[in-house]
Amino acid sequence: MKNPDQGGGPRHIAIIMDGNGRWARERGLRRIDGHRAGIDAIRRTVEACDDLGVEMLTLYAFSTENWKRPPTEVRALMKLLVDYLRDESDLLMEHGVRLGFLGDRRRLPVTARRELERVLDRTSGNRRGRLNLALNYGGRDEVVRAARSIARDVSAGRLDLTRLDEHTFASRLDTAGLPDPDLLIRTGGEMRVSNFLLWQTAYTELWFTPVYWPDFDKTHLTQAILDYRGRRRRFGALDPGP
Repeated sequence: MKNPDQGGGPRHIAIIMDGNGRWARERGLRRIDGHRAGIDAIRRTVEACDDLGVEMLTLYAFSTENWKRPPTEVRALMKLLVDYLRDESDLLMEHGVRLGFLGDRRRLPVTARRELERVLDRTSGNRRGRLNLALNYGGRDEVVRAARSIARDVSAGRLDLTRLDEHTFASRLDTAGLPDPDLLIRTGGEMRVSNFLLWQTAYTELWFTPVYWPDFDKTHLTQAILDYRGRRRRFGALDPGP
């Protein structure tokens, strides 16, 4: 299928994958069953992005705040992460997708870090698309880490503070060198960004849907892209008209 937004579609889509737990509860299932179903939705979405010509997909997989969840759920989520990386690396290679990482990997379990690094290395030569997983990621944490990096360089004399601008600051973020998201999708009916890509989404178009993440598919993604097509992105300037 061709990109429904020929010549004007989003290059980079970010998604807050919400609703796994409610999806499971409404079906009388365990929360972990909802997370497992969410893995299937990730697979569908990666394939749909390839079909629709979306070059980059960034998924909010595990936030810095998610460590507050019950330990049993956190362990199950980390195991699902390892299983996903092991099972889906062949699919990423098949579609020519390079894996990227956003967040602070130091708190991730050793097994998860090892598997993540393996797939990052295996897919590093792929150029057809890119999938970024935000793991142990928080927008405020990212900004603080960037500020600390800049402060260290200023203190060591490696950076002139008077030359600090938006471009220099952005180069210290986890997304350094990547385009900002054109479109941010949140599933599950909530209407907030939940500490996700706070710097990068300054001019991103937002699209919310009540559909739970396990039910999200190519039809919903296409709908979001078509809605994006109908918007005018002025970036603070006047609308030039049609």
